[in-house]
Amino acid sequence: MKIPKRLLPLVEEGLIDEVLRPLMSGKEAAVFVVRCGEQIRCAKVYKDADHRSFKKAAQYQEGRKVRNSRRSRAMSKGSKYGREQQEDSWQHAEVNALFKLADAGVRVPEPYGCYDGVLLMELVTDADGDVAPRLNDVAMSAEQAVEDHAIMMRYIMRMLGQGLVHGDLSEFNVLVDAYGPVVIDLPQAVDAAANNNASWMLKRDVNNMTQYYGQFAPELLTTRFADEIWALYVAGDFDPEAELTGDFADPVDAADVDSVLEEIKAAFAEMQERQLRAQTEDED
Repeated sequence: MKIPKRLLPLVEEGLIDEVLRPLMSGKEAAVFVVRCGEQIRCAKVYKDADHRSFKKAAQYQEGRKVRNSRRSRAMSKGSKYGREQQEDSWQHAEVNALFKLADAGVRVPEPYGCYDGVLLMELVTDADGDVAPRLNDVAMSAEQAVEDHAIMMRYIMRMLGQGLVHGDLSEFNVLVDAYGPVVIDLPQAVDAAANNNASWMLKRDVNNMTQYYGQFAPELLTTRFADEIWALYVAGDFDPEAELTGDFADPVDAADVDSVLEEIKAAFAEMQERQLRAQTEDED
């Protein structure tokens, strides 16, 4: 196939030997299957901010640390240089998160590096060597659903142990290979301690997973893992390997009505976005 313009520098530098085919195009990037020597990998080409349809990106970038003070000032002022640095930060956030989470025991695609807005990483495959399906394309038994849901809760705990919340976790951002679920798509991962949106984003991530697996194991739908996990985190001395029960008792204090309404509105907006995403996927 014709080499995409953004991949041409990597081919010329010998990082990619051959572009085999496009794999998918999403709201933030286009992914291609490539050959690097004898290895088949994937190349994720991030879209420019002007063409990226990821909503409310500023919410996800809140609290991200930039060590270089000049870059930090430029990003806060919104200058041309600052926008370029903001884009670079967005693109490198995923590869940094992948390395951290792999070390923490979360199954993610193995990253090989980010070059000029292109992330080279492992191509996750199924038992037959084909591209692994996304979770939304997978049906399972109730027993398997309970087992995989527990794995995902553990992964979310381990992410939080690294100070990260995925922020966009759903059945569309999990692959399933012969060994179980693999978490993908992390450029929007948020700093759990520094981002004011981290709490409801984590709860949305957990609830998205519970709703999906709950289709096959309805008993999961009455669990409250989201509240349990966040309560453990804010209590301090967080242990990502702590045993979870799915039970949670609301505090006796009066309910925070404003927070509840905000969560309801966020959940409704998320449902609309997921429906639109599913419709777009069907059209593709």
